[in-house]
Amino acid sequence: MKIEKDRVALIQYCLTDETGEKLESTFDEDHPLAYLHGHANVFALVEQALEGLEPGDKKEITVPAADAYGEYVEGAEDRVSKKHLVDRVPRIAPGEIISVNTENGPMHARIKKVGKFMVTVDMNHPYAGKTLTYNMEVVDVREATQEEIAQGHARSDAGHKR
Repeated sequence: MKIEKDRVALIQYCLTDETGEKLESTFDEDHPLAYLHGHANVFALVEQALEGLEPGDKKEITVPAADAYGEYVEGAEDRVSKKHLVDRVPRIAPGEIISVNTENGPMHARIKKVGKFMVTVDMNHPYAGKTLTYNMEVVDVREATQEEIAQGHARSDAGHKR
């Protein structure tokens, strides 16, 4: 079965930046990413590259920063009360990635500075400004359920191998 709109694709991938540093890999955990094709669940260039592939097919694609997490924006910092983070973050230290609730929904942020009462966070996505290379392998493709199509994404457990 080929990857096309309204099908769930299970993909193993290794993500590296322009220096070759490995940022993420599903191969390490043998836990593929499951996504609903044609519903903007992955970057547009990645979705285009996967269109028509079948289980066993491999694909490499490089995505410029502008088409991924965007360019890095200098000064995109915010100060957050430390008391709002203590229960949610196991370790509050510079460099740690946290989720911050914003008016646009949750966003990833990197802790830059920890003060006595406040934490300064960089609101750029940790991969902002990076050219990303995806080395992917299609593990499986199946028809999406009506529920998945209505929700616009694959089931949360769809990536687990059975």
